[in-house]
Amino acid sequence: MSEEQESGAQEIEDRLIATGGQRIRVRYRPGTGVPLVLCNGIGASLEVLDPFVDALDPQRPVVRFDVPGTGESPTSVLPYGFPYLAWVLGRVLDELDIGVVDILGLSWGGALAQQFAFQNPMRCRRLILVSTGTGAIMVPGDPRVLSKMVTPRRFRDPEYAAQVAGELYGGAVREDGKGIAETFSRQMHAGSKMGYLHQLLAGSVWTSIFALPVIRQKTLLVFGEDDPIIPMINGRIFETLLPRATLHRHDGGHVDLVTRAAKLAPVIDEFLGTPHLGRRQWRGRTAGLLTPRD
Repeated sequence: MSEEQESGAQEIEDRLIATGGQRIRVRYRPGTGVPLVLCNGIGASLEVLDPFVDALDPQRPVVRFDVPGTGESPTSVLPYGFPYLAWVLGRVLDELDIGVVDILGLSWGGALAQQFAFQNPMRCRRLILVSTGTGAIMVPGDPRVLSKMVTPRRFRDPEYAAQVAGELYGGAVREDGKGIAETFSRQMHAGSKMGYLHQLLAGSVWTSIFALPVIRQKTLLVFGEDDPIIPMINGRIFETLLPRATLHRHDGGHVDLVTRAAKLAPVIDEFLGTPHLGRRQWRGRTAGLLTPRD
């Protein structure tokens, strides 16, 4: 990143937005055109996505946030589901005076992205799903690997994170797990155990499998051939059930969006198109339906 870009990045201040019964930490990088909303993986705060955001077109507006109980967002008093969290995200965007958005979901965040696209067909322009699944009804990864995700220990203990990273995430991380451990250490706060439990519960009772055929947004699927958590067959399921989906396969693992951001960010930039001033306005329910050109 150039000195000019770094200077711009330093000017961005986080906001704590109170809405929908939650307080959500948000980081909004202004730019030109339709903002890209990023939904992170389970237990991860918005700092984890720094490498990916830095690799995107610097003109593209980007919205990141901590879900309740993660990073600097206080833990929700009660457990929540994805429909509620998607509604809260919409309220957050309202507070930022943002209308139509593109949305990207990584791993657990992919479920939230699917739910948001389903609930907001006139507000969500394009959908990007990275290393994710359809929730309770999907083809799971190796149980021995998934067992290591039951607790947020990898976010609190860098040594442990480096030790399990290769087996857990696959791809280039198999050769060197220290990089992802250092990325996790960027989190200002690792989040609460109760917040992590709420995220686990939300994913355990939700599925998108029956809703996928009615999600009409153009969708980019980014899946790794060496992903121990989300096998490639899940990408093919999405490709079959989503009407306007394109599958991009790469030879990496679960977190390549972060560890190999320079390789995957251009793929996503190309899918979204060059940021430009012209965009469809959104005014709640009065907006027109998305067209085949969107």
